[in-house]
Amino acid sequence: MDPESGSRSPGSRSWKAYRTTLLLAYQSFGVVYGDLSISPIYVYKSTFSGKLRLHEEEAEVLGVLSLVFWTLTLIPLCKYIIFVLGADDNGEGGTFALYSLMCRKTKMGLLATPQAANEHLSAYKLETSSKETRTSLLVKNFFEKHRTSRIALLLFVLLGTSMVIGDGVLTPAMSVLSAVSGLKIKIPRLHENCIVFVSCIVLVGLFALQHYGTHRVSFLFAPILIAWLGCISGIGIYNIFKWNPGVVRALSPYYVYNFFKKAGKDGWSSLGGVVLCITGAEAMFADLGHFSKLSIRVAFTAVVYPCLVVAYMGEAAYLSKHREDLHSSFYKALPESVFWPVLVIATLATVVGSQAIISATFSIISQCRALGCFPRVKIIHTSSHVHGQIYIPEVNWLLMLLCLAVTIGFRDIDMIGNAYGLAVIIVMFVTTCLMFLIITTVWKRSIFLVLLFVITFGSLELLYFSACLVKVPHGGWFPLIFSLIILLVMSAWHYGTAKKQAFELQNKVCLDYLLSISPSLGLVRVPGVGLVYSNIMTGVPPMFAHFVTNFPAFHRILIFVCLRTLTVPKVPVDERFLIGRIGPPEYRLFRCIVRYGYKDGGRDSYEFENQLLMKVAEYLQQEVGDSLVNGEMSVVGQPSNLVVDAVMGSERTERSKKRVRFKEAVGADVRQEVRELADEREAGVSYMMGHTCVVAHESSSFIKKFVIDVVYGFLRRNSRRPAVALGIPHASLIEVGMVYHV
Repeated sequence: MDPESGSRSPGSRSWKAYRTTLLLAYQSFGVVYGDLSISPIYVYKSTFSGKLRLHEEEAEVLGVLSLVFWTLTLIPLCKYIIFVLGADDNGEGGTFALYSLMCRKTKMGLLATPQAANEHLSAYKLETSSKETRTSLLVKNFFEKHRTSRIALLLFVLLGTSMVIGDGVLTPAMSVLSAVSGLKIKIPRLHENCIVFVSCIVLVGLFALQHYGTHRVSFLFAPILIAWLGCISGIGIYNIFKWNPGVVRALSPYYVYNFFKKAGKDGWSSLGGVVLCITGAEAMFADLGHFSKLSIRVAFTAVVYPCLVVAYMGEAAYLSKHREDLHSSFYKALPESVFWPVLVIATLATVVGSQAIISATFSIISQCRALGCFPRVKIIHTSSHVHGQIYIPEVNWLLMLLCLAVTIGFRDIDMIGNAYGLAVIIVMFVTTCLMFLIITTVWKRSIFLVLLFVITFGSLELLYFSACLVKVPHGGWFPLIFSLIILLVMSAWHYGTAKKQAFELQNKVCLDYLLSISPSLGLVRVPGVGLVYSNIMTGVPPMFAHFVTNFPAFHRILIFVCLRTLTVPKVPVDERFLIGRIGPPEYRLFRCIVRYGYKDGGRDSYEFENQLLMKVAEYLQQEVGDSLVNGEMSVVGQPSNLVVDAVMGSERTERSKKRVRFKEAVGADVRQEVRELADEREAGVSYMMGHTCVVAHESSSFIKKFVIDVVYGFLRRNSRRPAVALGIPHASLIEVGMVYHV
């Protein structure tokens, strides 16, 4: 080996890591920072739209600038960049990531998965745990003893999730309408209806392009945002030197004190507009899964943060000398020669910012759906390389209709801003509360660090929240009503799903009992492989027992399949299948638990069939080599070349050809069962699922009947059927009807 090459390899690896980080930081501009970067368009206008109009003096302008600066510094820079990004769930971020992390590390959540079935998963191997503190023990004991507290915690998380979805409605409406309204600066006679009409056209075009996937136009997003940040920072520097270089003094917190001293209660009520300067900060954490913590930190601290600070300073410098322009400050502060180029870039930047929150909405709904907290919807993966790029048609068109309704209904940027600010601050407060639980129970830090975090950020967010509550009658009611509707939908779906699974667990049948009565039923075995889908990991599902007692026949090889979504982002493919035998070998009965993460991709039915049967064949070979005890389940990792060649020997997709290759490849195997598996697969594979009707018991309360029979029943009838969601071919499907009285 060349010693010089060996000496260069650490440096080359270090340069490669730097290059990767810089590339991710560049890409993050087009995905993460769009919403945060377009805030200068409407922050000052919204802040001075209320009673603060009576205080349009230089001291108040500089006071608002000081508030904006310290808000940007404390919440996005200190809270998110320093603390929250460190609470990732195996590289994933967002409200549900924090909750899933708690579910996995503690017993405080309702979505916790039994550790016994997942002890072999690398994602479930707990890190070296630090010593429990008194605070962590108190918090854990409280939640473990009181089920109502765990229910309240889940509802709190769902509330934050609902507000994020509400942001998906408000962000496009607010940003696009704000950008297009700049036309009135050059065309004063332009009617308000024309502004609304142009905004609606842009919104329709934005949502109509979603089905192409962000990967087709993502290469344009980062340059647009970088051009936008360059424009606003350059104009900011120009305005500072031309109008008021002394505006730099406003970075002192004294100007915050002076602002409230002069404006009083009116200054407090204006905080609902100031909070708009941090809209989109949550995206730094929510979109963490697409990038890395270091890349997001580098992009924000080195580029986004200084550009925004300079932009706000430049706008304040202009307003300090032109207080009559406070209500259209951003476009008024533009030099005449760059007005139209900046207007075009601003419109494009609002589209990018809207795209970011729409993609985040798709992502969080996908996570909620995977964890049983949202009805089944169609999810299309628009990129074969980047898993997180998805498209949900039903949600996309519903968001478009709601955006158009908000734009046409409100027509007023100030009212939309009131709604927007309330939704944003609630999401941030939910994150702060969840971080309190993470710091105490997962990180196990001292009570002083916990109090420092909660008092610093929680008190600031509660101050903004109180100011936003005052504006509930003036548009702030929209996110509250919308989030309550989404919360009801998500809670009802989770409650109904939990009751359905509890019924199946309580009414499962022992296999020995079922086989003992088989002679009296005249049970026969028919050729083929049967895949029986259920939600239980032990015993026989009531649906299958109901089928056998009415139609006493099933396939010669029967595999009970249980699909589980765990509270981890992704499960490696070689750890996904947990396979075991049921009963003596002559029964040819197997159980397979298939583990997915809440961000794992689509599931092609035929590819899944290939993988499952390969894993069963590999399990049978492993059973001989390892002498597994009957009933013991085993994780089947990478299959041998024998089985891989059997199923994946070529790229041809015809089922008959693949099944012939499968049979030929395993024909020489010494195991009779493996040859039988190949023969029975050639005979045909059938899928059996329950087609259940869940109704509340007659003795149930009125509220339970309403939730189960009305809300949950409506959602089940109008959501995608499980077989369709799993992509099971209709010709191979057997559905068993059954009524569950829960």
